[in-house]
Amino acid sequence: MKKEKKNIGLTVILILGLVTILFPLYITVVIAFKQPSEMTNSISGILSLPAQWNLNNFREAMRVTDFWHSLGNSLFITLATIALSMVLHSLIGYVLGRSKAKNKFYNVIYLYLVSGMFVPFAILMMPLVKQTARMGLANMFGVILLYTVFFLPMNTMLYSGYLKNLPLALEEAAYVDGASTWRTFWSIIFPNMKPMHATVAILTALGTWNDVMTPLVIMSGEQNTLPLAQLNFQSQFGTNYNLAFASYLLALLPIVIFYLICQKQIIAGVANGAVK
Repeated sequence: MKKEKKNIGLTVILILGLVTILFPLYITVVIAFKQPSEMTNSISGILSLPAQWNLNNFREAMRVTDFWHSLGNSLFITLATIALSMVLHSLIGYVLGRSKAKNKFYNVIYLYLVSGMFVPFAILMMPLVKQTARMGLANMFGVILLYTVFFLPMNTMLYSGYLKNLPLALEEAAYVDGASTWRTFWSIIFPNMKPMHATVAILTALGTWNDVMTPLVIMSGEQNTLPLAQLNFQSQFGTNYNLAFASYLLALLPIVIFYLICQKQIIAGVANGAVK
């Protein structure tokens, strides 16, 4: 009886969670396909299906946001940040993960880096804007560099925690065969951290893809990413929700596809110690 009650409770929770996720998605899809004349202040007017399903809003949203150019900028920034994060953060996580238990100095460095997760961007915003401008990094490359630094604390913690699942015997065997530390990392450790690479990639991609503030203050509107381009739907007198929601769906597709590709590896990374 206790197991049955527990299963019923879990089922209810899962249903509530499903509704919580699907309801906003339903609203987004419905509004994206509606015409402005179909929008009313009543709840039934918002929840009702479009009178005619067409892609006019999507075409107009792509034109207003210069979709392909903005998409290219977002993809470049996101993919470059993921690549740099996987290489640099895995190296740092490996060094600290293997050394912090033996040497207190490395443990202090680890704690110092991880503490960066508690520093809000609002505190760093103005100094970063001035510094990147003086260094000539008020562009996409500066944004990529900042993202790589911003995700360093979280990714270092994830990589160093995942190393607990990799036995030291693998490295010891490589050292016996004459492999250097560098060769051991690239030939043995890095390939075996594939599930964690996927986890880091999707978390980094989500944070980078959806961010508005960093490109807005660093690039000063010279080059648009998708989130920046979507600001065009907001004006002093209102927001064109039909075009905005159509644009949101277009921006959602690439990250959903990326998540589906990495889904199995992400689950494996979490199950094997991503939260340790």
